[in-house]
Amino acid sequence: MKLLQSFNHLPEGLLDCPAQKLSARLDGPALITLPGQKEAPLFISVLLHGNEDTGWDALRHWLKDNTEQPLPRTLVIFIGNIAAAKQGLRRLDGQPDYNRIWKGGDSAEASMADEVLAQLRVLKPFAAIDLHNNTGSNPHYACINRLDTPFLHLALLFSRTIIYFTQPDSVLSRAFAGFCPAITVEAGKPGEASGEEHCRKLIDAAMHLHHFPDHAPSPHDYDIFQTVAIARVAGHIEFGIEPEKSPLIFRADLDKLNFSELDKGTHLGTYTGKDLPITVSDASGREIAHHYFALHGNGLRTATPLMPSMLTLNTRIIRQDCLCYLMQRIDLAAQT
Repeated sequence: MKLLQSFNHLPEGLLDCPAQKLSARLDGPALITLPGQKEAPLFISVLLHGNEDTGWDALRHWLKDNTEQPLPRTLVIFIGNIAAAKQGLRRLDGQPDYNRIWKGGDSAEASMADEVLAQLRVLKPFAAIDLHNNTGSNPHYACINRLDTPFLHLALLFSRTIIYFTQPDSVLSRAFAGFCPAITVEAGKPGEASGEEHCRKLIDAAMHLHHFPDHAPSPHDYDIFQTVAIARVAGHIEFGIEPEKSPLIFRADLDKLNFSELDKGTHLGTYTGKDLPITVSDASGREIAHHYFALHGNGLRTATPLMPSMLTLNTRIIRQDCLCYLMQRIDLAAQT
């Protein structure tokens, strides 16, 4: 069964549907093309994770405000995991992560991603924006997969806080980065009015932007960090958040540590086992957990200064995705 539906118009009533009700209007993932004054389209993807609905709310409300005039630029919208959105979940059990299907594969979802990419390569997008939320406490930030000038300018339309990453390499923004400037946007927790307003401003700015400046932005205009490793709870370990009871218990304010430069020895939780319950892989796939984490008695602590992002108190998300990403500040000016 083919997953992707394609439209050259907005299906009736679509903009009135919050994420959980989109299944009443769409049978599954959808690609919607809306013509505009500039032909090179802006591509926007929403709901790759069904519980991250700020991007869809921002986009549908922006479109409601702009339906009585020609759009300033052609807009191509990809609406992702409708089935998971109906249940308010990142993904359903048995589904692949919709932001891990963009490097090919044998699944129906990977074939759908290949179809989207093939169509967009022909259209030669002006830029691509993938809108997401966090489940933990994080600032609003933009992620890029290349350090080229247009990517930096696109990211700065949303935030001065930028993360550069190359892994995981099967995300949508990395696939699109092969043929246009692309960013992943992290707009705080779902349901926060500030996140929706911030995304609406980004959409409006990108739709009205004629071209990206040729000159690189000033290093004083942004803070950029590079993801150097991904930390996960080992697959066999039972875990929870204080005050829950399990072999591995993380501190109750774990997500407050995001984007903090943690000292060596920072307490993260307790563990009753003997072996380190965390795995860490770097960009080349090497296992380097002992470089970053250590057990001191029953205490799980940092083994070196580090900066995490995307820590969350949602144990389902930790299991489905990761515990956190580990970052370091980079200085682009020093590299030139």
